[in-house]
Amino acid sequence: MRLAAAANEAYAASLAVSELLGCHQCGGGRGQDEAAARHQCSYLVNLHVSDFLHVGGDPKWLNGLENAPQKLQNLGELNKVLAHRPWLITKEHIEGLLKAEEHSWSLAELVHAVVLLTHYHSLASFTFGCGISPEIHCDGGHTFRPPSVSNYCICDITNGNHSVDDMQVNSAGNISVSDSFFDVEALMEKMKQLQECRDEEEASQEEMASRFEIEKRESMFVFSSDDDEATPARDVSRHFEDTSYGYKDFSRHGMHVPTFRVQDYCWEDHGYSLVNRLYPDVGQLIDEKFHIAYNLTYNTMAMHKDVDTSMLRRAIWNYIHCMFGIRYDDYDYGEINQLLDRSFKVYIKTVVCTPEKVTKRMYDSFWRQFKHSEKVHVNLLLIEARMQAELLYALRAITRYMT
Repeated sequence: MRLAAAANEAYAASLAVSELLGCHQCGGGRGQDEAAARHQCSYLVNLHVSDFLHVGGDPKWLNGLENAPQKLQNLGELNKVLAHRPWLITKEHIEGLLKAEEHSWSLAELVHAVVLLTHYHSLASFTFGCGISPEIHCDGGHTFRPPSVSNYCICDITNGNHSVDDMQVNSAGNISVSDSFFDVEALMEKMKQLQECRDEEEASQEEMASRFEIEKRESMFVFSSDDDEATPARDVSRHFEDTSYGYKDFSRHGMHVPTFRVQDYCWEDHGYSLVNRLYPDVGQLIDEKFHIAYNLTYNTMAMHKDVDTSMLRRAIWNYIHCMFGIRYDDYDYGEINQLLDRSFKVYIKTVVCTPEKVTKRMYDSFWRQFKHSEKVHVNLLLIEARMQAELLYALRAITRYMT
């Protein structure tokens, strides 16, 4: 399946989920605002404010979270923990929402809300990761003039070809692919070597567990030089409370959170059935979305064709879950450092954990020889892995409450 067609399927699945999430049960758009606002995503906030008003929503609700119904206000704590530190979610969070007297949520409503919040947290990551800005007539909107280089056609960008920054202009004014060509060669060689090692010997469970802990600790020290606190703009800050609450590495600051073992609670065997039971049909849509993004490929790496990229895709997915403390017992986390370099890890962590801090420099700094379409595919992997991680923590807490 070609990337464009598969991406359209993924987008269609997202739209289907969005359409189902837009019912009045969760505020007819108000919940989406609150979710997108946690990452200061003006583009999504403006979009859903417009939709909210279009379906007859009360404009007073948009003056601040305190003006929304108490039932929606009660979601604030769950929303912020899900968005920034989902490993802290407990069954007590769930119980507080289900037993809030006249403002309580039903189990079905709460699962609906959790799906909505996680979906729009991940959409905020995709929006920032792809550099999507508010329309020019909206708050924060702007336009720009694309870079121009002799003999370079801007249509190459829309066709998925190399960006100007990935090229070098020689003395004759012609553009050639830079020496980063050799980076992809090295990456492919590492993939080949890792596959050969897999075939020859398999690490013990103790060694695999040790490598996970090493990778988890190392992920705490992956950060960008641009990693400064971002002050929310007024147009988004009024949609959520506790603006100072943000992402913190779960193993820092004296916190000890047990590793989340996928073998004990996973999407396929536990989360999927719970969502489908309490929120019919949506579990299937989400599952399709996960599978489309994870399996998406046209078997290319930059200028190379007929390449099996499954090892690389799995490393990206599992690295994201590792940052959230989620471990797959059957995966060798030693592969991650072999396949993902530091600049790529910085980009991944920023898009997934603090997307409002993503910069064009981060986007340009990783996989410089790859096409834009391949980088958008990376963004699809990032947001679906992030959504699944949030869902796993929230749904496990709901399951524990129910039992």
